[in-house]
Amino acid sequence: MRLHNDSATEAFRTEFSDWLDENLPDPAEATERPHSSADTPAWARAFQAKMFDDGWLVPAYPPEFGGRNAGLFEQLVYFEELGRRDVTRSFNPQGLGIVGASIVSFGNDQQKRDYAIPILRAEMMAALGMSEPNAGSDLAGLTTRAAIDGDEFVVSGQKVWTSGAHDADMILAFVRTDPDAPKHKGISALIIDTDTPGVTRRPFADITGPDHTDFNEVFFDDVRVPRKNLVGELNDGWRICNGALAHERAMLWIMWSQGLDKMLREFLSELRGTAKADDPVVLDKVGKLVADAQSLRLLGNRQLAKQQRGLVPAEQSILKMMGSEAQREVALLAVEALGPAALDQRRVPGHSSVFASDKHVVTWFNRYLFGFAGTISGGTSEIQRNIIAERVLGLPR
Repeated sequence: MRLHNDSATEAFRTEFSDWLDENLPDPAEATERPHSSADTPAWARAFQAKMFDDGWLVPAYPPEFGGRNAGLFEQLVYFEELGRRDVTRSFNPQGLGIVGASIVSFGNDQQKRDYAIPILRAEMMAALGMSEPNAGSDLAGLTTRAAIDGDEFVVSGQKVWTSGAHDADMILAFVRTDPDAPKHKGISALIIDTDTPGVTRRPFADITGPDHTDFNEVFFDDVRVPRKNLVGELNDGWRICNGALAHERAMLWIMWSQGLDKMLREFLSELRGTAKADDPVVLDKVGKLVADAQSLRLLGNRQLAKQQRGLVPAEQSILKMMGSEAQREVALLAVEALGPAALDQRRVPGHSSVFASDKHVVTWFNRYLFGFAGTISGGTSEIQRNIIAERVLGLPR
C-alpha cells in the first residue's frame, strides 16, 4: 500500500510550512527556557499567541479559538510539520491540550472567554488536577470533595503529580460532589484559581534530578469556589474527564512515531564503531524497534481513516501503549549497548530547533528513567492493556 495525501491536504501543509518560515522565533531572542510545564517565557508566549491569532494553534478549532476548522488529514500534516521542525506550540501542554480543550468542549461562553481563550493565547497558565495519592490509574476513586454551600463549592482534599501547578494561574480539578453516588457518577469538574485562599502548591523533584521541577502536591483546605466555575453539569465530570484524556491522546501517535525515529537514528549513529555495533542481539532489538515505528505509522493512519468514516477507532489505546513503551525500549537498549558511555551527556535530538536549548543536555540513562513517565501519563500501559483486552479483543473484565 502506498500512503499519500490529496493535493488539497498537501497545499495545507505548504501553507503552514510557509507560515513557520516567516514566524518562527528569532534564536537570539529565544534564550530563556521554562523550568516547568506551566512556566512559559515571554518569547514563547508571544509565539503561541501569534499561532492563535493566525489560526495555526489548534487547526481543528474554529477561528475564534485559534484554528481554521481543519479536517483530520490536514491535522495530520500539521503535526508532521511540527515534528519535522521540532516546534513546540506551547510549553504549557496540559493547558493547551487538556484544560483549554476541555473548556472549549464543555464550558459555557463566560468560561471560554475568561479561561479557554487566555490559556490558548498563553496569557494564562493552567494545570490539571486529576491524580490523588490513592486515585491514580483508578481516577474514579478520587476523594477530594466539593460540598455545595449556597453559590459556592467548598473544596477539601489533595491532588498529586500535578504538573506545573506551582507556576499555574488555575487548575481544572476533578472533585467528588455526590459521595453517595456510584464512583463514576458523582464527579464534577471545577475551575479553581490558584490564588484562592486555602490552595497550597508544593513542588517536588522527580527521579531524573532537581534541575527540572514540574510535579506538585496540591492541597485544598476549605477552598471556596464560585458555582459559576463548574464546567459542564453537576456530577457529569466523568464524561468531561474522558473527553480531556481523549484530547491528550488524539494525535499523540504522531509524536511517538517521530520521536521513535529520531531516537533510533541517534542511537545507531552512536553505536557505530563500538564493540556492540555488529552484535546480533542488539541488531535484532533494533530491527524490532524499526518495525514498531513503521507499525505505529500504519496503525495511526488506519485510525484516522476510521475516524474520517465516522467510526470509533480501537487503535488509540494500542498506539498510546506501543509508542510510549517503544521509546523507553530504545533508551534501555542504548543503556545496555553503550555501557558507561550511556552516562555521557549529549544534546537532545532536535537541538537545531529554537525550542530546544543548546544547553539542554541529557544522558541515555536519564532518558530511560524519564521514559517511564510516558507509560504513565495520559493513561498507564496497564490501563491501556485492559481497554484493549475488553474493547478490542472482547475478553471478560
